Amino acid sequence: MKLPIFAVALATLALPALAQAPAARLPTKEPAKAAAASKEGPLATVNGVAIPRQRGEFLVRQQTARGAPDSEQLRAQVREVLINKEVLLQEANRAGVARRAEVLQQLDLARQEIIVNSFLGDYVSKNPVGDAEIQQEYERAKQQTGTTEYQARHILVQSEDEAKRLIGDLRKGGKFEELAQKHSIDSTKDKGGDLGWNVPGVYDRTFADAMVKLEKGKMTE
Repeated sequence: MKLPIFAVALATLALPALAQAPAARLPTKEPAKAAAASKEGPLATVNGVAIPRQRGEFLVRQQTARGAPDSEQLRAQVREVLINKEVLLQEANRAGVARRAEVLQQLDLARQEIIVNSFLGDYVSKNPVGDAEIQQEYERAKQQTGTTEYQARHILVQSEDEAKRLIGDLRKGGKFEELAQKHSIDSTKDKGGDLGWNVPGVYDRTFADAMVKLEKGKMTE
């Protein structure tokens, strides 16, 4: 069965934009039967396969949680999306897609992620972080990174001998920016080795410790 391109895009991307545009209907071997008036019955039936009403309610709750109003239009769009997905699923099953090793692996990973995320969500809701803990973590991070910003330049080379040679050139009056542009293997070479303004915590510990001990305009030996 040939599926229109717009229908495939709808089936994979529909729900985030559910409230903005009505869903397109994919062709089926038999028309999707309307759900029974009772809330106990299926939402729709596609080629003899019932779509559970609970599945539609779940998607409606997802959309209303994102700010969409619970309306007849929304529910109709949800129903259309689920019908289209069921058609695609049936076609995929007939093509043997569900038996592919890579598909089974992705399904297993998706299952794990859903379970883990649900567990973490439960844990966070049962163990909320208080203001005092947030402040404590902020103070800890502030101590680690510091609050004073430094503007530094550096020249990154591959050997200690090359570093010593460049230090000698600088002592003889060489310009730091020019030597950085010529010899540094770091991405900052085009800016003369300029690292910009940063707190010490963003750098390697050895580099940061040496930087904060330097006087303005001085260099490490």
